[in-house]
This record gives sequence, structure tokens and C-alpha cells, in this order.
Amino acid sequence: MTADWTESGRLSAGGKELEYACYGPSPDKAPSLVLLHEGLGCVALWRDFPKALAEATGFGVFAFSRAGYGQSDPADLPRPLDYMTREAVDVLPEVLEAIGFQRGVLVGHSDGATIAAIYAGSVSDLRVRGLVLMAPHFFTEEMGLAEIARAKTAYDTTDLREKMARYHRDPDNTFRGWNDSWLHPEFKAWNVGDVIDYLRIPVLAVQGKDDQYGTLAQIEEVESRSYAPVDTLILDDCRHAPHLDQPEKVVAGIAEFCARLERIEAAEPEVA
Repeated sequence: MTADWTESGRLSAGGKELEYACYGPSPDKAPSLVLLHEGLGCVALWRDFPKALAEATGFGVFAFSRAGYGQSDPADLPRPLDYMTREAVDVLPEVLEAIGFQRGVLVGHSDGATIAAIYAGSVSDLRVRGLVLMAPHFFTEEMGLAEIARAKTAYDTTDLREKMARYHRDPDNTFRGWNDSWLHPEFKAWNVGDVIDYLRIPVLAVQGKDDQYGTLAQIEEVESRSYAPVDTLILDDCRHAPHLDQPEKVVAGIAEFCARLERIEAAEPEVA
């Protein structure tokens, strides 16, 4: 069943019921931006970003909460350590089919950026014309793992659980599904950088200079390995959430990226 882009609701994918929200024109009227949230994100935690993107680009914007997040069904725990790959190759195709996706860009943040890159590098889908990767992860870094360990302490000893309960129907499922995976001893060896080698569409890579979960080495990995064009937006006074810390610059950067993709789309091919 195709989702109605004038409302919020629920759809089925990966054997779960997932919440979604739509902004702007439907896929039959304009290209679509599909938002993929971070490891503790959900529809509500995008805040005003989806609406701002729809207004700035003229594209439709679709956001959904993966299983275990927001008001979607809880995830099955423990998550497998390749959970981002499974989300990309098993669940995301069903989501795109459910919403009637025709042409557009995947916009991911953190875990969601990794999922977007894995999808584009693993699944043959000519409908996806570009990627926006905000604070992506392709391999683990000690500083990021240390920050995730500090998050565990905060969850166990502060009011973080109560704060998360405002946005997630099962905050324990949300937090443990993410935190336990990243802190698993075997996760230190996790590396999905090889998916970049298979990207054949333009990429906009966005990162804050003060990102507490990853360094610019993640962005350099995209620049050095992608055969397709890569633009970068590196932001001062910005931590792990560029779209919240520097929303005007991020929205403007994405709008410019999308406008360029549209110009490429509209260009007449040269005839020899």
C-alpha cells in the first residue's frame, strides 16, 4: 500500500509496523528525499528539518522510524552486529516500495548515513540519484566508542532514559539495541568501507568539526574511495548533528546539491 504523503501513519516493512511522516509533494509529482535517522533518532527527533528541506528543495520528504525507534514496533534484541547492512538490504527496499518511491535522494544521519551508503553500494536501484551522508560511520574509532561508553553510563545513572521516553515508546529497546551493538567486543572490527567502492551516484558528505562520535577520517574515506563525485560540507561549531547544530547551512547545502542533480537530470545528452 502506498503511503499518503499528506499525512503521517504506519507502514509494514521488515516484518514490523513502522511510523512515518510526509512533507511536500508526493513521489508522482516531484523527486523525494528519504530521511534515515541516527542510532537514537526517530521521526520526531528530526524536528523542523524535514519541513525545511521540503520548502528549500521543492522535493517531497519522507521520514520514518526504524524498528526499535520512535513509535515503531520494538526491534528484536540483541541486534546482529551487521544490523545496518540488514536494514539497508532487507528493510529499506520494502520501505521504498511502500511509499511509491520513483526518483530522489537518500539523506542519512550517522547510522542512517551508513545505511544509505550501504544501500547505494549494495542494491541496484536507478531511482536513487544521489546521497547525502551526514556524520557517516564506515569503521569504528576509539574516540567514538569511548563516547558511546559514556552514553551507557549516562543512561544508567542520569535522567537520559526519561528524556528518551518522550520520543521512543520503549526507550530500553531503543538504547540497548544501539549501545549494546556498538560496545560489543567484536564490533571493534566492524568496517563497511568497501561499499563506497561501488557508489556510482553523486554524494554530499557533511560533518561537524567537533563531532564527538567520529573524525574527518570518515569523510576522507568517502572522498578517497568513491568513483562518483563527492562534495563535502565541513562545519565549524558543529558536533554530531549538523542538521540541528547548523541547520541553515545544511539545508542550503542539500538544496544546492539537489538543484545540481536536477540540472544534470534535465540536461540533454550529447549525440555523437
